[in-house]
Amino acid sequence: MSITFNKPPVSPNSEAYIKCALTQKVGGDGEFTKKCSSLLEEMTGAAKVLLTTSCSHALDMTAYLCGVEAGDEVIMASYTFPSMANAFVGRGAKIVFVDICPDTMNIDGNLIEAAISGKTRGIVPMHYAGVACDMDKINDIAARHGLFVVEDAAQGVMADYKGRALGAIGDYGCVSFHETKNFSMGEGGALFIRDAEKVLDAEIVREKGTNRSSFFRGEIDKYSWVGWGSSFLPSEINAAYLWSQLEIASEINAARIGVWDMYYEMLGPLAKEGFIKLPYIPRECRHNAHIFYIKVADGKVQAALLGYLKERGIGAAFHYVPLHTSEAGRKFGIFHGEDRFTTKESSRLIRLPIYHGLSEAEVEAVVRAVGSYFKR
Repeated sequence: MSITFNKPPVSPNSEAYIKCALTQKVGGDGEFTKKCSSLLEEMTGAAKVLLTTSCSHALDMTAYLCGVEAGDEVIMASYTFPSMANAFVGRGAKIVFVDICPDTMNIDGNLIEAAISGKTRGIVPMHYAGVACDMDKINDIAARHGLFVVEDAAQGVMADYKGRALGAIGDYGCVSFHETKNFSMGEGGALFIRDAEKVLDAEIVREKGTNRSSFFRGEIDKYSWVGWGSSFLPSEINAAYLWSQLEIASEINAARIGVWDMYYEMLGPLAKEGFIKLPYIPRECRHNAHIFYIKVADGKVQAALLGYLKERGIGAAFHYVPLHTSEAGRKFGIFHGEDRFTTKESSRLIRLPIYHGLSEAEVEAVVRAVGSYFKR
């Protein structure tokens, strides 16, 4: 049996909607884009959702919209994807990394305030595996120090914190619709805007620095260049593919949760014996089964188990290499405080295959393979 790590979701209507887009409007902001945006606004409570060409580009937009300039500092966890840091480095900011909570792999909210300096402009929490950071604490710190909050909710669609959708809690939220995510455009993302008064500025940035969106709504006679921007609109072909999944989002989400729950139950005995550690979901969080991971003793066991699974046709994977240990991380950032958990915990983590359509028999095969490694 060969079990791939991921398969992009495909709905029964994917092909039909893509063909429809080809016959109507191929460029951005057509009917499929509007449907996706409207549904995401309804699901999250965001004042506006703008589809983008990637989550990385949504982050780039927020760095500009938040007014980040050369010499500013932005606080985030080191256990994340480079796009999160790149967005603010691109505006000339210095990245200040702080340690993570070992139970969730999210930024430790208790360490943020000590990392704030006179140059700090904002905080960028990333919700790992669709499990929320402590957003009440983060928003409180931001409010007291006059800082912006940008949520990297790349992995967070259909997850929430105390009933509030991830991505719609901070000033801005950025989500991903990459082929590896729960819902996919192939390549794509979205910007969630919490406050309605910030929508127009975001539209201008997204439309190449023009007020073209206002023109199409009939609010002005001609559109012109009014500020900085770039081309952040995805095509209708991408939006059509995404819409085919969003219209059955509850079904896809339920299937992923079912797979996640099977893993958790079947791997329970190995966890009780101390061979592995299972994910932790805080009571106030509703996750979306974006990732199912286990933790092993150390990096040596991680490498050995990954190799063992690969030999048996199972596509398991490690995850982020901490940014502060990388060449660019050392150049553009600093780690504030002690790295107690970031490097240690990242070297222990293994992601198991999980996607819409993964069968119970395949989950059982993965669990048997993990078990056989430890029981040899």
